[in-house]
Amino acid sequence: MGKGNILSLLILTLVIIIFPIVIKDTYLHTIGIFAGINALVAIGLTILMGYAGQISLGQAAFYGIGAYISAILSLHFGLPVILSIFLALLVSSTAAIILAIPALRLKGHYLAVATLGFGEIIHIILHEWGPGGPSGFGDIPKMNLFGYTFTSTNDYFYLVWMCVVVIMIFSLNLINSMTGKALQAMHGSEIATQTAGINLTKLKIKVFILSSIYASLAGAMYAHYVTFLSPSSFSLFHSVLFLMMVVIGGISNIWGGIVGALIITILPEVLRGFKEFDILLYGLILTLFLLFMRKGLVPMTIDTYKRWIHR
Repeated sequence: MGKGNILSLLILTLVIIIFPIVIKDTYLHTIGIFAGINALVAIGLTILMGYAGQISLGQAAFYGIGAYISAILSLHFGLPVILSIFLALLVSSTAAIILAIPALRLKGHYLAVATLGFGEIIHIILHEWGPGGPSGFGDIPKMNLFGYTFTSTNDYFYLVWMCVVVIMIFSLNLINSMTGKALQAMHGSEIATQTAGINLTKLKIKVFILSSIYASLAGAMYAHYVTFLSPSSFSLFHSVLFLMMVVIGGISNIWGGIVGALIITILPEVLRGFKEFDILLYGLILTLFLLFMRKGLVPMTIDTYKRWIHR
């Protein structure tokens, strides 16, 4: 992990600590919490797509699995929340393996369609067989850690974003490890990577499991914060939103996941004042991003900074 990443992590941690102290508005704290939850999914998707080169349109499925499994185990079986989350991650990992073994033999658009189909299957299962059916269910226990229950928005804000920091530290070290180099090599050329003696199938399954764990953890955090779940929160629309976060932030840089999550989460709130035109403006802004900032904000900012330093 380079000096730039260490400095960025320190700045991020400082902002996390200061934000609830300086900003007293609980509404803004809530938006920050959802941005952090989205960032967890986006970081995993950045590793999967930007570094490993595997397209996924089914992240909302793993997001939903984490949320529903953790909520059901803690609510209906009385398990501790932490244990429920851990078991939800195991279930999500198992689902990722089941999907990955046949699907990761596919490439490009075929893989995208396979993951999209998986996402729709999970959404239908939640809709038809989930507790409460399409109406959803509530009374999900709040997050509890070592006997302490996170009830205030301040507490949950710190919890979510500290998870983001820990996940970022792990992810940055992963990207700079031999495994990370293998992922980037696979993205560049699968044939060359396989020629170098790397087992592509195992590598793809591992990175797919990793991204599913990130999404599942985010889903569990979401469930125990809002304490109510319905299938509508885990549809294809949300998978597309996660994809947009990665694209706008910058698919080639892991920090893009956080930046994209912040933008996509905050932007609808900023545009609410435009009333019936908010959806139109939202679509227009996203279109402009895709047309004129194809690299994403983080890579473009880095390139601009390097040019400025060079001059």
